[in-house]
Parts: sequence; structure tokens; C-alpha cells
Amino acid sequence: MKKRTKQLQFSTETVKAIFERDQECIFCRKFGLAPYDNQIFDCCHIVNKSQGGLGILQNGVKGCRYHHHEIDNGNGQELREFAEEYLKSIYPDWSRESVTYNKWGFFDE
Repeated sequence: MKKRTKQLQFSTETVKAIFERDQECIFCRKFGLAPYDNQIFDCCHIVNKSQGGLGILQNGVKGCRYHHHEIDNGNGQELREFAEEYLKSIYPDWSRESVTYNKWGFFDE
């Protein structure tokens, strides 16, 4: 596996940490939607892998399969903006650049 590809994937440990941090789909919580017992949850990249989004704690949120699909394939701009604000509230130095792959290393801000 290439170095870039590996850095874009969420590790098992990172997924576990994101799920523990968020507890439930952050979007369902925002909109007051009741979680379903059999709901499937995913770890969603906020900066997409196709844009070089790293598989790190600061670039992922817990989302139900529906909201993950909306972010990746639908009209998910409002969801993505909400998730960015959510991550900024946890990580004050958060920026899109800080969670994006750079072959020369991470950006210093």
C-alpha cells in the first residue's frame, strides 16, 4: 500500500476513538432525529479522501449511513459545514489544510 493511500485510511484505533468521542451520529443529534436500534454507523471523512483528507481523529465524525451518503454523494455542503464547526469546537486549531495530505509533511500553522 502506498504511503498516501495508507495515510488517508482510518485505522481501527482511530475509528474506535471517533465513535467513543461522538457517541452517535452527530447529524441526527443536530436535527433531533431519534437513532434507530439497527442503524449502521460509519466514520465520515470531512475532507474527502479524493481531496487528500487524512484518516485521522481530527478529520472524522461518526455518522449514520444515510448522512454519510449525503456528505459523499448528495447535497451535503450544509452537513460538511456543520461537521467542520463541530470539529473546530473540539480542536480550536482545526483547518481543512491541517487534515489534508501533503507529501512534504503536515502543514504548520
